[in-house]
Amino acid sequence: MFDNIAYAMGTGGAQGGEGAGFQALIPLILMFVIFYFLLIRPQQKKVKKHREMLGNLKKDDKVITSGGIYGKVVNLSDTVVTIEVADRVRIKVSRVNVAELAQPVQAEIQAK
Repeated sequence: MFDNIAYAMGTGGAQGGEGAGFQALIPLILMFVIFYFLLIRPQQKKVKKHREMLGNLKKDDKVITSGGIYGKVVNLSDTVVTIEVADRVRIKVSRVNVAELAQPVQAEIQAK
């Protein structure tokens, strides 16, 4: 008597086969969207901002290199930036290694 009920409940497996493939992709699509908005998009914005900063570099800008060296820009070319780190001490670094513009240190010291 109970065997017939089990067989009756088991039918209909072929009906959901077409929609099941799309439903399996939904979590993957959601994960990609989450990764895009949390990881990829902010990184692209950061790279774009850095490129703009490098394009706007000019003489006498105070900069920080990616190695942590503070200095003043004394010469620029397409790929190389010459930075003066002390009186008559100049170093050449790749333009992409300029990390950011330095904030005025004197204003920070006077504020304290």
